[in-house]
Order: sequence, then structure tokens, then C-alpha cells
Amino acid sequence: MKVLVTGGTGFVGPRVVHAIRAEGHDVRALVRDPGSKEAKTLAAWGVELVRGDMADAGSVRRAVEGVDALVHLVAILGKPREAYERIMIGGTRALLDAATEHGVQRLVLMSALGVNEQTKDRLNYAWAKWEQERMAEASGIPTVVFRPSFVFGPQGGTLRVFASQVRYLPAVPVVGTRKFQPIWIEDLAAVFAEALTSDAAVGRTFDLVGPDAVTWQEFIAALKRYFGKRRLVFQMPFRLARAGAAAMEKLPLSVPISREALDMLEAVDQTADPAPMIETFGVHPVGFEEQLRRGLA
Repeated sequence: MKVLVTGGTGFVGPRVVHAIRAEGHDVRALVRDPGSKEAKTLAAWGVELVRGDMADAGSVRRAVEGVDALVHLVAILGKPREAYERIMIGGTRALLDAATEHGVQRLVLMSALGVNEQTKDRLNYAWAKWEQERMAEASGIPTVVFRPSFVFGPQGGTLRVFASQVRYLPAVPVVGTRKFQPIWIEDLAAVFAEALTSDAAVGRTFDLVGPDAVTWQEFIAALKRYFGKRRLVFQMPFRLARAGAAAMEKLPLSVPISREALDMLEAVDQTADPAPMIETFGVHPVGFEEQLRRGLA
């Protein structure tokens, strides 16, 4: 099977690509810059690179030609509505049109936990993910939808952001009191790879979560124990956190927590039942403490 992966050079993408290749499938990746470090890593693994991006329908069409399945990971966060319409909506439409034209037999779509009929009317990100799900459903292509919670891994992502705060800041802010249920990045990747050949998964939506739900306060306390740090932890009001995120978004930096990410934290718990995922794919996700051990070692 030849599989096209979009978003293969992001935080999650390389692990998903690696898991798919470990199952014996050929992988093609749509990349904006084949000369980037991340793209060169994929090429070293034997991944075929196609230059382009989701906003260029021509490059999307070229990437789809000759593949049997799609794994669609591309997403943006904290951008103007126009960017969501152009990249996540328009790009997905071009991808599905090309997939229908070329007879693609499987689509695995990464959505997000907390996407529902309520959040889609409040948040651009949730709206774009909701629309992606609806377009996939209407395409007629056999589809599997995944809605992951926060993904923990050893390089980047939420875990590293908060670990750095605990290690280096004298006081650590906590926003909100809701719970979340992180999943280890390699468990998520394994599930994506299994979904390419699982007939039992087609037409279904799965929440991707680990076995343990924790509050943000419990998360920070666990990081303090791991690093042996005594830190003041204080509750930051959402209004103040959003103001800080808005200021950071104006800088030419990669912002770890955007206003939209904060809005998602405020809107819903990031928790779910992992049983359907375990039963369907046979992947038993590791727990919270083990995720910390692996991700911070």
C-alpha cells in the first residue's frame, strides 16, 4: 500500500510516518520545503517527497496521484479565519476531490478532542475540524476519524512547554481547572498505522486518549516531583492568560499557547473513554507517569 501523509514534518507527523513504514507500507509526504531538516529525515527513511502545500490545489493533486490511502494531519492554530478557510477547508476539499478522482480507498483524518456542535460555533479551530469531518463523511471514501487529546512526546509539544516552565520559572501559572487525558505519541502513531487496514474502524470516530485523566494542577505537581523543584503555582485568570497570549502572537515567534488553545481549554474537558480505541486497534496506551518518564528522560 502507498500512503500519502500530509503534515508529515510536524510534531506528530514523523512518528506517524515511522509507524506506517514499520507496517510495510510505502509513504509519500507533501512538504513545503524538501530541504528542511524534518523533510530530509523523512527522505532518509525512504519517504517519497512531493513539494507543495495544502493551499496549492495543483500540488495536492500531484501528491495524491498513485496512492492507495491518505493520512491527513495538517492543521493550524491561532490564525485568522481566512487561513482556516484557505488551508484546512480549501486544502481538505482539494485533497478529497483528488482522492475521489484517483480512487483512493482509505482516509485517516486527525481531528481533535473537544470538537462538537457547541465548540464549532465558538472557535475557528473547532469549526475547521468539524467541517473537515463533515467533508470526509460526504466524500464517500472509507474514512476513520481520530480525535486526540494532548499528545505527549520527547521532542516538543505540550509536555516540553510546561516542563520548561517548571524547570526555569520561579512561579508557574495554571489556567483553568478542567481535566485532560494525554496520549503518548507512539501510541497515537501505532493507532494511525493500524487504521489503514482495519475494516472494523471504517466509518467511525475514535477519541485518542491515555488511561489517566489529570488536572493541570496535578500535571504541574508531577513535573515538580520529577525535577525536584519547589515552585510557586498560581491560578491565572483566563482573561489575563488570553491577554498574554495575544501579545505573544504579535511577535515573530512560535507561540506555545495561543488564545484559541486557551479557549479550547476553557470550553471542554479533554477526557474520554479509551476502550473503543483499545478494542479496535489492540493498542494499550501507557499511563501518565510513564509518559512523563519517557518524555523527560
